[in-house]
Amino acid sequence: EVQFVESGGGLVQAGESLTLSCAYSGFTLDDYDIGWFRQVPGKEREAVSCVSACDYSVVYAYSVKGRFTIRDDDREKMVHLQMNNLQPEDTAVYYCAAGPYSDCQNEFTSWGQGTQVTVSS
Repeated sequence: EVQFVESGGGLVQAGESLTLSCAYSGFTLDDYDIGWFRQVPGKEREAVSCVSACDYSVVYAYSVKGRFTIRDDDREKMVHLQMNNLQPEDTAVYYCAAGPYSDCQNEFTSWGQGTQVTVSS
């Protein structure tokens, strides 16, 4: 069974940093893509970053490129999202998610419970 435990959300001021962590079980990164998504109430879910199972290549949303870094550790069964220079528009519920390898193209099949990130101006 695929499971996730997310942590690290909170309230910060603009310009500050946070690191989100996701402990996962039930799969390995040899077979599953893994990534972070975020959602604001009333808006569509946005893909933030994804690690492809094929070659561990990483993609980022344009809105976070240069500020956010995803780091996976399959030995520890953890994936982290380092978020620097946070801005109010980064405020959202952040979700860890994974799915069978598709080079980060297909909809992910398994989702964490989400962790709130709030950035004040």
